[in-house]
Amino acid sequence: MSKLDASIRRRTILKAGLALGASQAIGAPYIVSALGEEPVKIGMVDPLTGVLSALAQSEVDGAKYAEAEINKKGGILGRRVQLLVEDSANDVGIGVQKTRKLIDRDRVDVIFGDVNSGIAYAMAQVTFEKKVLHIVPGGHTDPITGTNCKWNVFRVCNTTSMDANAVTPELVKKFGKKWFFVTPDYAYGHTLQDAFIKALTKLGGTYDGDFLPINNTDFAATLAKAKGSKPDVLLNNMVGLTQINCMKQFTQLGMGKDMALGGALFELESIRGVPPDAQTGWWNMEWWWNQPNVPEVVKFVADYRAATKKTPSARDWFGYVSVQSVRLAAERAKSLDGPKMAKALENLELPPDVALQPGKIRFRAGDHELMPNIFVGEVRPPKGDASDVFAISTLVPGEQAAGSITDTGCKMEQPA
Repeated sequence: MSKLDASIRRRTILKAGLALGASQAIGAPYIVSALGEEPVKIGMVDPLTGVLSALAQSEVDGAKYAEAEINKKGGILGRRVQLLVEDSANDVGIGVQKTRKLIDRDRVDVIFGDVNSGIAYAMAQVTFEKKVLHIVPGGHTDPITGTNCKWNVFRVCNTTSMDANAVTPELVKKFGKKWFFVTPDYAYGHTLQDAFIKALTKLGGTYDGDFLPINNTDFAATLAKAKGSKPDVLLNNMVGLTQINCMKQFTQLGMGKDMALGGALFELESIRGVPPDAQTGWWNMEWWWNQPNVPEVVKFVADYRAATKKTPSARDWFGYVSVQSVRLAAERAKSLDGPKMAKALENLELPPDVALQPGKIRFRAGDHELMPNIFVGEVRPPKGDASDVFAISTLVPGEQAAGSITDTGCKMEQPA
């Protein structure tokens, strides 16, 4: 053996020994990684700054928790998982730039993102071009799995139509058919309001409302218009910090005595950001932590709280399910190839410790939309546990709320 060969051999043994030692230190059997395998790389693009940052951070938290959990059990296909997170800054151009960087420079196997539906849609153009599996944890606009569906794109959160269809009958039954919308002026807001109008008018309802900037801060003029309209229900469709500001101003003006309040989503991150008198209204939760009759949920919540010091929200669950879905797809396909994993995810039913709710929860083959339950109920100040701010009234099956694949407009084309 030459001196050069001996030197190379010594370096190789040293690297393998260091990698093995590191794996043993955290209790994970990364023998394959120690022999030089690259990690399974997942790129995540989310708006970690801006008005949607709290929602995005929870998605990242859930994904990181799943990353650690999977790595502790040996990784994916014997390789450790590495989550690479980028901030889209709630900007379409930046989101696309970060997506290309993760694919072209970091060589990720899968892409996640974005909370902002407009960014998620733009990212999908890139991932489709690159033939990379793309999971949208929390961008809701309908076309992502509807008219613009793609073979490589799957979604965990509901469509706006699913959310509107789930809560509309409850709001009409309890409060009436005359509504006023306060809606963000971007992709999510437009598809959500369209879905609500379709569901409401089918029940004989009427409506008025305003579209406002996604980062709007002053709601005085719109709330005055709403008061003059005398609706039965005000639909607060704003998101993140803007929804929080709208809720605060609605309650400060005492408008709760004149009209009911509700909408598609009032998420745990936002509920935490308002005073008790603004913790009100009838809404959907796309997943809820307090399911005492589901043992897998009880265990998950206890473990999550112990590891992260927080109660998981639907957004945490979105991130968790997204990473676990990569594992399930890779194991089923026995590959990290984008088209093969996409095929493996079609009609894949999540196991109970990932679904974390009753029933059979699957990615529907025809449009790649997850079909979970939708938790419809009332937000109210906490009773005991600080995160116990939602009382479930009913569970609406995702299949029921989603309607048929024909209704979505999705015409799935398989990869060449």
